[in-house]
Amino acid sequence: MHDGVKFHDGRALTSADAKYTLDLVFASTFAKSASFYETSTEKPANGGPAPQKKSYIKSVEAPDAKTLIVTLTKPWTGLLSNLVPVSIIPKDSYATQKDHPLGTGPFKFASYDSSQQVLDLQANPDYWEGAPHIPLVRVRVIADTNALQAELRSGRVDVAPLPTSLSPDAIKLLGNDPNLQVLQFTGSNLNLLTFNVSQPPLNDVRVRQALAYAIDREGLIRDLLLGQGKIAHSILPEESWAYTPGKTYSFDPAMAKKLLDEAGLRDPDGDGPQMRFAKPIVFKVSGSSVAAKNYAGVIQNYLKNVGVPVSIETAELNTLFDELRRGNFQIFYGQWVGGNQDPIFFKDLFATSEIPTETRASRNRSRYSNKELDALLDEAVNTFDREKAKELYARIQEIVSRDVPVLPLWYQANIVIAKKNVGNIKVDASGDWGFVRNLTIQ
Repeated sequence: MHDGVKFHDGRALTSADAKYTLDLVFASTFAKSASFYETSTEKPANGGPAPQKKSYIKSVEAPDAKTLIVTLTKPWTGLLSNLVPVSIIPKDSYATQKDHPLGTGPFKFASYDSSQQVLDLQANPDYWEGAPHIPLVRVRVIADTNALQAELRSGRVDVAPLPTSLSPDAIKLLGNDPNLQVLQFTGSNLNLLTFNVSQPPLNDVRVRQALAYAIDREGLIRDLLLGQGKIAHSILPEESWAYTPGKTYSFDPAMAKKLLDEAGLRDPDGDGPQMRFAKPIVFKVSGSSVAAKNYAGVIQNYLKNVGVPVSIETAELNTLFDELRRGNFQIFYGQWVGGNQDPIFFKDLFATSEIPTETRASRNRSRYSNKELDALLDEAVNTFDREKAKELYARIQEIVSRDVPVLPLWYQANIVIAKKNVGNIKVDASGDWGFVRNLTIQ
């Protein structure tokens, strides 16, 4: 454990606090606990109940104040990356955390007004990496986009980190305000299309490759995002140690048509109004996202231009996720926010064992299954040699990009809008709010 780390009430953080926190997480149904259990591939006998989840964690011990020992049931390379998001709290404090949060971060809880959704924080002068430059931070929830723009223009908001509810047009207009600065940083959050490879015509890899060539992703980024994104060739961000682009797809309608012809989906009238097949591909998006519907409309036109008919269907988010689990879609537009920095993410998305069932909402929604890839994924997630793992993940990305169960579209830029007197704004690719500690006010 690090020296000099103190909780906001002055107590030193010890391994006993870490053990308390981890034991609490592992024994709970919190979302963060799910990552510490492996997916069972065993099938219930005679239609019996599904097998119990198997924990990777055998025990957590704190033999002295500075030592924490986590013993696993089997080798698991995902331990450290899954421990990172777990915030350590003081021993025996869980019951009071809701009303009086207590941690070790750069800012400490002062008050929260639930009716106004306003949180006040004070600088922690004893923060182990150095005290923040600003003494107080007030965090406000402003759900209405028009209200947020008005508050920024009036100067009542100093900084709006990652205002994802604002459209690219609104962000560009705010950049013209002489009192504001709009900063853009490379992001790692991913926008992508998921193809249901279990349903024709998308069960043919040539069709999926054709769709990838038919969509002008650079045009989407330029015209709809106004440059507030970067084309993606992998589900991993380029900053990841395991990143390789694999097979890349440039905008090439002629290649798309050629592949569709090879798949037996010939255009009956050339470039005429008839489509290559009568039944349109079902493209599902969230009904609450204006941006998603806009993107889907443009993608629909790109595919129409190569003779592929598309029907856009919107659904409420919970209904949509249920449809995805059941496989009732052919194309889905979605986003991965966080969690894609570590390549172990590939197993979640593409392993045969992660295909959803009636009773399990796993993440391989494309229903992609490849025995060669399964073997590589199993080897990669159990390889502790970073260089060997990098070679394995390069092969994995080559296969995934070739077979196109998903089409990465772009990495969303991390945008920060702030008053001109706010300085030292530096946001990393993950979009983590840790940069607030280093902000200055001139």
